[in-house]
Amino acid sequence: MTLCLKILVVLVFLFIAKIILVSMFFYDEIRAAQKRDPAAKNFLEVLLLYQGLHALISHRIAHLFYKAHLFFIARLISQFSRHFTGIEIHPGAQIGRRFFIDHGMGVIIGETAIIGDDVLLYQGVTLGGTGIQKGKRHPTIGNNVVIGAGAKVLGNITVGDNSYIGANAVVIKDVPHNSTVVGVPGRITKQDGKKIDFDLDHIHIIDPILQNIEEIEKRISDIEKKIKS
Repeated sequence: MTLCLKILVVLVFLFIAKIILVSMFFYDEIRAAQKRDPAAKNFLEVLLLYQGLHALISHRIAHLFYKAHLFFIARLISQFSRHFTGIEIHPGAQIGRRFFIDHGMGVIIGETAIIGDDVLLYQGVTLGGTGIQKGKRHPTIGNNVVIGAGAKVLGNITVGDNSYIGANAVVIKDVPHNSTVVGVPGRITKQDGKKIDFDLDHIHIIDPILQNIEEIEKRISDIEKKIKS
């Protein structure tokens, strides 16, 4: 066996070993991607080709170095990941399980951001700060939250569990559990008090202003009926 062939065999072995290890440690995240993205054809496609998963893998590694106070190495890993995936996650950010970034280009997650379990982000999302102060300055995202394309969640605020942030919304205030936020600045509405599912139809989000107008019209109608009676 020639030297080149031996090297090739070793590289193939290392590649297969890497796939097996990643599959073991990121099994839940890969399954979450398959569940939430109808374009995902199979397990291997997500494992090899989804930049959101690759960014998360790099972040998990960078975060370990960050916690060990090896900040330069942590940032180096995160910047390489940003170059190859288009997703910038600061190594200090804390991210829960079954996290999925769909498409992902332009996503930015700040240093003190905290993200719960089963969170879904679309492309162009920013979890950013609003100043140069030290300490907690980025959002805390609860469990089972969906943040639509282009949305900006800014500052040391909390987005409650089971909430949905509409596309291009700008959120600068706390969001209660089970809420939907749309508009600039973000306005809160309830989706009939129901949990927000990942298969939510994005074009049928309730407009909070329209919702308020409908409530006023209903009150006026009730008053008119009472006057007539």
